[in-house]
Amino acid sequence: MAGRNKEQQQDGPRDPRATLALLWGEQDRPTRGPKPKLTPQRIASAAAELADREGLEAVSMTKVAGEFGVSAMALYRYVPGKTELVELMVEAVLAEGPDLSGVPEEDWRAAVREWTRQCARVYADHPWLLGATAMRRQIMGPCQLRWLDAALAALEPTGLDGARRHQVFLLLIGLVRNLAQQRGDHDEERDREWNRLSAELLARYADRFPALAKAVAEGAFAADGIDPLDFGLDRILDGVEALVAGRE
Repeated sequence: MAGRNKEQQQDGPRDPRATLALLWGEQDRPTRGPKPKLTPQRIASAAAELADREGLEAVSMTKVAGEFGVSAMALYRYVPGKTELVELMVEAVLAEGPDLSGVPEEDWRAAVREWTRQCARVYADHPWLLGATAMRRQIMGPCQLRWLDAALAALEPTGLDGARRHQVFLLLIGLVRNLAQQRGDHDEERDREWNRLSAELLARYADRFPALAKAVAEGAFAADGIDPLDFGLDRILDGVEALVAGRE
């Protein structure tokens, strides 16, 4: 219990400037003494692997320290607390990509499609990323900003101004996050039972919800083989194309 309280105390409010320095590798480095055995990046990578296996809630300084065979207090030399650790974990899984080198620069639709597919793949590979990057004002490191920069660059050929390119980015990341949430909530057995009970209920009250009953009869909730990412992405891109055409 004492160890737990100590860890909670370490995770108190922090100076955002210190977090920025940590994410961007600008923190002061000791010039004397033995060479550090660990680095914030190694610790973050181990924590990300733990979250991949057991979820974000399973990540603690104590548990991550166990991956290296050291005490939790030893990690505080490199990372101030779990809040900063999670920020570093996000950077770790976003370190690779996006790679749009194979897409012609002038083909903005293809570039945006490829960016979105790669982004969705990262969220699928690391389900905890959804909770770690809640839609809030947070400090972003260079890897997060590189993804944002690549999306805005892919949209430059549209001729849209910066504000509108950013709004399109929000639509794209919103689509990715929404599908990640659906994937995380999916439970096949529970869904089958829900579908059965809903169908029975709707059959009894179809006259009260005629539009819904009609949509269900036409297969609204049936598997249709359409990739929801492709469907949503096509609608967003069509809308952007219409916006560009209207401005021209």
